[in-house]
Amino acid sequence: MLLSVVGILLSLAVIVILALRGMGIMLIAPLAVVIVSVFSDMGVLDTLMGPYMKGFVNYASKFYFVFLFASVFGKYMDDSGAAKSVAAGILKIIGHNKPLYVLLAIAFITLTLTLGGVSLFVVIFAVMPIARPLFKEMNIPWHMFIAAFIFGIGSISMTMMPGSPSILNIMPMKYLGTTATAAPLLGLIAAALITLWNVAYMKYALEKCNARGEGYESNEIAATVATAAAEATATRVLPGVFTSLIPPIVLIAALNVFKVDIVWALIIGCLVAAVIFWQYVANPMATWNAGASNTAIPVINTCADVGYGMTVAASSGFKVITDFLMSIPGHPTISLSVATFLMTAITGSASGGMAIVLETLVGKYAAMGLNPEMLHRIVAISAGTFDAMPHNGVIITSLAVAGLTHKQAYKHVWWGHCVGTFFVMVAVVFVGVVLY
Repeated sequence: MLLSVVGILLSLAVIVILALRGMGIMLIAPLAVVIVSVFSDMGVLDTLMGPYMKGFVNYASKFYFVFLFASVFGKYMDDSGAAKSVAAGILKIIGHNKPLYVLLAIAFITLTLTLGGVSLFVVIFAVMPIARPLFKEMNIPWHMFIAAFIFGIGSISMTMMPGSPSILNIMPMKYLGTTATAAPLLGLIAAALITLWNVAYMKYALEKCNARGEGYESNEIAATVATAAAEATATRVLPGVFTSLIPPIVLIAALNVFKVDIVWALIIGCLVAAVIFWQYVANPMATWNAGASNTAIPVINTCADVGYGMTVAASSGFKVITDFLMSIPGHPTISLSVATFLMTAITGSASGGMAIVLETLVGKYAAMGLNPEMLHRIVAISAGTFDAMPHNGVIITSLAVAGLTHKQAYKHVWWGHCVGTFFVMVAVVFVGVVLY
């Protein structure tokens, strides 16, 4: 058993090291499975074709259609110009008179778009053309864009807000029999706390920039991306703000008010978007096809993560690890939250890490008689804590698109997201134990 534990730990180290070097999880996961199987005296091919593929296929069967129609919906919001229209409308209301207000406006725009079901990978292209000239006009250091952006995409809409259509808020429903609005008080408390944290952090970071005499700095890569995106939409007729909000509102209402299954809610959202935006999308078939194609990598990456997790769960060392986690002193939700954020940190994926926990551990906690809604919200918030490690796909993509390096801007991800959500998670666990 101890040798099996060594194999698990070694496989985790390999995942982190290779991910940081740029190798994709589709290649890393099978390699990690081989390491686990060798150290656990499990047949390599039998393990790959058995536990690994079982976890891979099971996850795909549960969530493929969620990913598919969510991707198509996000593509409609992007191709129609609705995402940009909503962003511009919010900015017009909030204004851009002070640097901190600019950061809060960008964060609020991003939050609104992600709550409306727009993909994280799409949002940055909608927000950047608006943010770039504002930062230049207000002489705000460009790396501060990441502080606002990561707050908008990385906590409230992803794991905390009751009713969010985020995949991380949907996944626990399939395992715990809960709804998207599970434990609303815990979610709202978390949202309020992370907002206070990020406002304070952005204010502090701006003051530090001013003390160093930092201002806006030209960045050729980001300028090129922003200019290209701005030129692409400058000559287009965009839908009005209220028109743009109709499909997201319908989606959220179907999911939370009428309690429609998430797949049907997303299908309804896609159909409404197709009707509402018919005159703003030049080639609807291309939009559907592109949205469907964009599904492949996120689904396969997450399935690969889950397959690895199921392999670990089938090893003799996993019982040693789970016994250790479940023996952590205090309320069981403490060990559950630790297990969840460790898995997401290691895999660099909130959905992948959460899926491993849901498949292998959460049933044991539910069997203890713990409140399912509390488990839902704590697992979701814990998954969104240390998911944004340097090898996280969204972080790598966002920095690349913004023309920034980890050295320039990752500190904002670490302090604004990872550290902030960790303290919020601790608070939510405490409140959850008292209330539930």
